[in-house]
This record gives sequence, C-alpha cells and structure tokens, in this order.
Amino acid sequence: MTDLERRIDQGTGREPADIVLKGGRFFDLVTGELVASDIAICGETIVGTVENYEGREVIDITGKTVVPGFIDTHLHIESSLVTPHEFDRCVLPYGVTTVICDPHEIANVLGTEGIQFFLDSSEQTIMDIRVQLSSCVPATHLETSGADLPIERLVPFRNHPKVIGLAEFMNFPGVIHKDPICMAKLEAFQDGHIDGHSPLLSGRDLNGYLAARIRTDHECTTAAEAMEKIRKGMHILVREGSVSKDLHALMPILTERLSPFLALCTDDRNPLDIAEQGHLDYMIREAIRNGVEPLAVYRAASISAAGAFGLRDRGLVAPGWRADLVVIDTLENCKADMVFAAGRRVTDALFATRKPVAPVGLDSVKARTVKAADFGVPVAEGETPVIGVLPGKIITEHRRFRLPTSGNQTSVDLANDVIKVAVIERHGKNGNHANGFVQGFGLKKGAIASTVGHDSHNICVVGVSEEDMALAANRLGEIKGGFVVVEDGKVTGEIPLPVAGLMSLEPYESVRDTLHNLRKAAYALGTTLEEPFLQVAFLPLPVIPHLKISDMGMVDVDKFCLIG
Repeated sequence: MTDLERRIDQGTGREPADIVLKGGRFFDLVTGELVASDIAICGETIVGTVENYEGREVIDITGKTVVPGFIDTHLHIESSLVTPHEFDRCVLPYGVTTVICDPHEIANVLGTEGIQFFLDSSEQTIMDIRVQLSSCVPATHLETSGADLPIERLVPFRNHPKVIGLAEFMNFPGVIHKDPICMAKLEAFQDGHIDGHSPLLSGRDLNGYLAARIRTDHECTTAAEAMEKIRKGMHILVREGSVSKDLHALMPILTERLSPFLALCTDDRNPLDIAEQGHLDYMIREAIRNGVEPLAVYRAASISAAGAFGLRDRGLVAPGWRADLVVIDTLENCKADMVFAAGRRVTDALFATRKPVAPVGLDSVKARTVKAADFGVPVAEGETPVIGVLPGKIITEHRRFRLPTSGNQTSVDLANDVIKVAVIERHGKNGNHANGFVQGFGLKKGAIASTVGHDSHNICVVGVSEEDMALAANRLGEIKGGFVVVEDGKVTGEIPLPVAGLMSLEPYESVRDTLHNLRKAAYALGTTLEEPFLQVAFLPLPVIPHLKISDMGMVDVDKFCLIG
C-alpha cells in the first residue's frame, strides 16, 4: 500500500490512524476558533480533524491546545554559537519546527564548504532546516572576507531539495546602482525567492530595490517603515533577537488584517537568551501580553510564514497538511508541552537517530599576533568620528567628539563612555588592522574580543586598555576563535568557537552555561549592555547604517565609503 493510500484509508477511518491526539482542541487559523477535536496523524501528515478517530497510538491531551509548528523565517544558526545539530536539539522543543537559515556567516569564512556543511546537516536534523544561498559573500568591498561566492559558485546548489532561494540581499546600494556582480545574482534567481535586507530604505530607491523581485524584509525598526514596505508588496519579518529587538516597535502592524503579510524571525539569538526567555514562543507570549490578537501572531508564526517562502504543505492544523504540531497549555502562555515534527513526537530518543556531520573550518583563525602599540590612534585635527551604539539595535549612529590626547595619540574618554574599537583581519590574507572609537558600551576597564564579527568575521575588539585589547585578540588565535574577556592583564572569561571561529563543538547546555559566566565577566568591566558580545559582533557590519568599522578602516555606511 502506498503512503497516499494509507493516508486516505486512515483519514476516512477505514484503518486506525498511526497517532491520534484526543481530548484537546486546535486553533483554527482560518476562522480564529478553538475547535474541540481529535487530530489523526498518518506518517508525517495530518489526516483527520473535527471527527472521532481510533489510533494505533492514542495520546491524551485533555485541556491542551494544538497549534501549527512555528517557522523562524530568517536566522543565522551560527549566531546561536552551536552547530545545526545542537541548534535542532535546543530549539525544536520550543515548538520551532521549521527554520529558514542563511549560512552567511560560515560562508563568509569558508565559502562553499560552509554552505555544504549546512546542507549536509539539514538532511539529518529533526527540525526542517531550509537554506537560503548566501547572496553577499563578501558583503561589500569595504572589508576582507575569507571567501568569495560569485553566482557561478551558488548555482550548483540551487536545485538541492533544502534550498529555497537567494538569501538576504544586503548590498542594497549595489542593487539600486546596478552593480554587475549584484545583477548577475539577481538575474539568476528572478524565477525563485529572493530575500531582502533594506534598513531605512524608502521612496523611489525602495521601489527600485523591489523591482528586482525582492520579496521580504527583516530590517524594519518602525511601524511606519514596515507599512511603506507592506504597501509596496513586501512580506515583513518581525524580528526579535539577542541584539536586534524590533517586536515592540512593530506591534502596531501585528493585526488580523495585516497578518497574511507578516512573519516572525529571530535573526541572531544565543542559547542563554533561549533558555531564559524562549524562542518564537517568547515573541508570541510577549505580543499577546501587549494586546496583539492571538490570531494575528499565530498566523504570523506559521501559515503566513509558510506562504511567504512557498512552503505550501505546512502552517495549518488540517487534513493533508504536514504534521508539524505544538501542544501548548494556553494561547496566551504558549508553553510547549509536546512537539511533533513531521508526525514524529520530539524526544531525546528521536534526536539520537540523527547521523553526525563532521565539523569544518577548525583552523580558520589565522590572524597575526598583535601588541598594545598596534592599537594606537594618531592625533588628528578637529573632531573624531565615533560609532554610537544604540542598545537593542544593530543600527549605529555617526557621532563626533573632541577626544583627549596624550602625546601624539588620541585617548579614550571614559567620562563620555568613549572607548577604543579595532578590527583585525583573521583569514590570513593581508594582515589588515584598523582602529577607531565607540560610545555606548559602558566599559570602565579591560577589553572584549570576538571572532564573530558580521559579516566577514574578522576579529573585533573593544576596550579601555590597549594591553588588554592585545591580550584578548591574541587569545582568540590560541582557542581557534570565540569570545574573550580580559581584565587587568588576565583572561577572566572565554568561550572557544572552533567551527569556523563561529560555533562551539560542545552541547548547547555547556554553551549556555559558559555564556552565563562570560556575561558576568563582561558586566564586571562595567558594561551596561544586556548582550555585549553580539553588540561587539555587529560593529564591523558595513551594510547597516550609519557608522561602522572594518579591517580597512571606519566606514560611513550612508556614503558607502571609508572615512579618511
């Protein structure tokens, strides 16, 4: 008997269903009703609702509510600091049954080897990991990346069953000004999905960007920005990550009327925040707590998300749809008591059935050794450009200060919370080293360094003491990448991330616990930021306004050029 025949027989009740959930109700995302009903499952497919069923396995869910599995529409698994296998084990129990990832971080370090690692992993995970092909490697010409992915290197992956389309097109100036490399990639995917990335873009420039058939955006930080993009046909991905927190600002658009054009995403979220708050379930709870209609946010978390990315088999609790299901206590609390992924109940035993995938990029940190004198900034006339950090945002301000000097060197200004920042090329290509200043970390001493530095993932270090900055940067080479905290000449916290300098080889529980201690070490330096490490990681991102720093120097993102 074929799978199709089995589904029909079990749906009609001629044969017992493989699994029947009894005693509960499901949230109908079409009508908005809570419907008391058995839910019959055959293999990976729902085959019956609103009827009574017999099953080979019957699970009592009395008093519980069933909703479709949640879909994270944009994220970089690397930013969870664990491998795809550990991300699967960490996040799936929260009800996230599908993720649409851009392996942009590992691709910028390792190129096609990194993409292949993610595709191999996606074929083993219980969660359905879908992959977007990284469109901007390198992200810009204003930094040194570890790899280069022209269209010729992306096309061979296009027909992989886990590939959806072209990932976030961050180089929006390249689109608007018809850069030949951008044009080649856009042309190749005109009949497929192209993910967007267009912070603050509006007016005719936005129209030109959308004319390239770019369909989504996760960079909206205000309701007004989101509404312009919705009116122009974009599907808005409401983001709430460890650094970029846009949910509250976008709650005014989270309505039943607009929900078909909305989805949820995390972009970058680490295991500590997941443990303390949750994942997409946290976004759902927080939205409802602030007055958002449950129907609107649950649609955005599932059926609307699926539609935006052409996943036509999931997102409803209905016959014929994929059995990605979350059994929760209440719509408001959204606590997952039980999760089904393609009809399989999620358990430790299910995770144990996965085959391992060998890690890659274990020797990717090839930075030169640095010394304190390398972090000097010569005195210049007039005001000095300073990156202004905005807590909870990856957008930074372009500020200017008259900083104190010592001899022929410009010094930090702790009274105004201005400290040093540096980016050191770590791919072994040119040994670039650029210095600048940043405001907003609250550091009173020491240094924080990271090989997670979006998007080229060179070493980024912030600090008060040049000696501590040098120690932190050099320690990263010794542990093959990660995060390091230094205070008064001693390493007070670190986490090795040897997989491309981005991901740990440890279980997510170990990463979570280490991050807790690492955060305490950073707080001891005086930082006022909730998530200082990912805030460091976004300082070198020259596709996000307004002022950033790369291994080539300070970058005026608005003018898309180096300063000085």
